[in-house]
Amino acid sequence: MLKLQQVIDRVNEGVWGVPLLALLTGVGLYLSWRLRGVQFRYFWYAHRLAFTREDRHAEGAISHFQALMTALAGTIGIGSITGVATAMTLGGVGAIFWMWVAAGLGMATKYAEAVLAVKYREVDGKGEVRGGPMYYLSKGLNQKWLARAFAIFGLLAAIGTGNMVQSNSVAIACKDLLNIDPLYTGVGLMLACGLFLLRGIKSIGKLSSILIPAMALFYILGGFFIICFKIKELPWALLQIVKAGLTPQAALGGFAGASIMQAIQSGMSRGVFSSEAGLGTSPIAAAAARTDTPSRHALVSMCSVFITTGIVCSITALTIVLTRVLGCQDSEGQLITGSTLVMQAFNRVIPWGGIMVTLALIPFAFSTIIGWAYYGEKCSEYLLGSKAVIYYRILYITLIIPGAVLSLEMVWGLANIFNGLMAFPNLIGLVGLAGVVAKETELFDKLHLLERKSLS
Repeated sequence: MLKLQQVIDRVNEGVWGVPLLALLTGVGLYLSWRLRGVQFRYFWYAHRLAFTREDRHAEGAISHFQALMTALAGTIGIGSITGVATAMTLGGVGAIFWMWVAAGLGMATKYAEAVLAVKYREVDGKGEVRGGPMYYLSKGLNQKWLARAFAIFGLLAAIGTGNMVQSNSVAIACKDLLNIDPLYTGVGLMLACGLFLLRGIKSIGKLSSILIPAMALFYILGGFFIICFKIKELPWALLQIVKAGLTPQAALGGFAGASIMQAIQSGMSRGVFSSEAGLGTSPIAAAAARTDTPSRHALVSMCSVFITTGIVCSITALTIVLTRVLGCQDSEGQLITGSTLVMQAFNRVIPWGGIMVTLALIPFAFSTIIGWAYYGEKCSEYLLGSKAVIYYRILYITLIIPGAVLSLEMVWGLANIFNGLMAFPNLIGLVGLAGVVAKETELFDKLHLLERKSLS
């Protein structure tokens, strides 16, 4: 098992090496320039649009809000809690600085993904909308081999990232707090998720629109309380994050220290994991949105990056820094990481804070498993046809159990590998179709200007 973990670690380092990090950063910078800083120009309008407007007469299966919440079901999840803690354990507090950098650039990337997802979406024989990188790579870029590659990696990533990582983190939290056997946790999650996966995207959208805001608010309030309690130390914490992101970090407690490259690698990979910007998964949900123009919903989709990384991940990071739990060890001398580290941070300030984190983790993980199941389902449908969907669902649900009982390091390593492999074809497509995105954005700029004039 140790040798297998070493192989996974080496492959992970190779996939998330300089080429992919440079590609993610380069694509984000290029799209930000090509689209004239769309993430900044429309920042407030996009967030207002996400929570107010609904195009009932436009094409699509679900509303802007439901599409956003379905996308958030795959992003606000374990990555926002366990992922942040794991990134800080590997790359130090400087990883958070690079997570923020990834988010700023990722907003433009995610906007472009959603524009292409809506523009090249299709309606199948059952009247259901389908879209995502598979379709804009094959129809827009005319590269079917890239579309197939993305679908294969997307299917694997759904199992690794959206499934096994989630069940693993919940199983660890339940084991630490309630002494529940991980196997029982896995079985419980499997049965609960199986009930919802049989109902399709509309059911997922309705569930997400209720569950996501409630659980996010619950966790955010807890973290915000800790930040307020330590408000005098907040400037120090922010300075530490920025300073550590630009300079090597010294050892601390059980934390062995981290180089700048380790901070960049951990921060960027976890930032992409959390927001999914560049991965190509969230456009699969964006394609189902009711919208009159591709750009309008793309602005809504863009909001998820700020909500996940800018708010939820930042709250997790600040609670860990402010409570100084990074580098702590357990009773056996092992470095505390993952959800256990976040529980430790909450326990430092809030009585029964660990229970609060665990209660947030369960619905976080549940919604993420459901959201990513839809992504993997669409990838399997693209590769093998609609008849393969039922077999994929059975496989997906069944693999929740091994995800719960495997080691945290192995599960996260596999998830990172699949995420990185999935990002390559999608990022190539975004560069190749940047002109299409720019043209759609110019059309929306004119439409938005007319709408503003009509209201004035």
